Amino acid sequence: MTDDEAMRLAAGDEPAAFAVIFDRHFAAVHAFLERRLGRDEADDRAADVFRIAFEARARFRPEGDGARPWLFGIATNVVARHRRREGRRLRALAKLGGMGDAGHDDHERLTERLSAEADARRVAAALRRLPDGDRDALLLVTWEGLDYAQAARALEIPVGTVRSRLNRARTRLRELLDATGEEGATVHAGTREGGLT
Repeated sequence: MTDDEAMRLAAGDEPAAFAVIFDRHFAAVHAFLERRLGRDEADDRAADVFRIAFEARARFRPEGDGARPWLFGIATNVVARHRRREGRRLRALAKLGGMGDAGHDDHERLTERLSAEADARRVAAALRRLPDGDRDALLLVTWEGLDYAQAARALEIPVGTVRSRLNRARTRLRELLDATGEEGATVHAGTREGGLT
């Protein structure tokens, strides 16, 4: 059964068909929310996304690419309601970098790990400084692998606007990362469709 068929049945006289959508997409939506809001928020917010989707199932419009972009659009709106919390989390990530006990790592592995964590802090700080719309477009395409049309559907904006936001986000992210004065970052904004390179 396709997503479109499941949603058609769920919107009609078989609401239990929505379970197909839940089973098929819960893990991806939860992972997106965990990366955006943190583990503590992801469970509750994922439940919110699927509750909202179930309540709005009659408004779903099949466009041939399934329910995934639609669900990510709902998830993006849920994240928007938690912008302050997300900002605090990104600031904390930028300050702390997720460093833990090195244990028995040898010197070379420890050096690589510290370098990667420094890069992660730089990227998190740079992402925090992007405008919300640009950051949303960038993360849907890079983290979630949506193509431009799917991201446009998720954000309810034209494809051209997605392209503009991605271009702006990549350019600004590159500027912010270059402005730190550190060379050799392992993550920088690329120009390839679909992600950071």
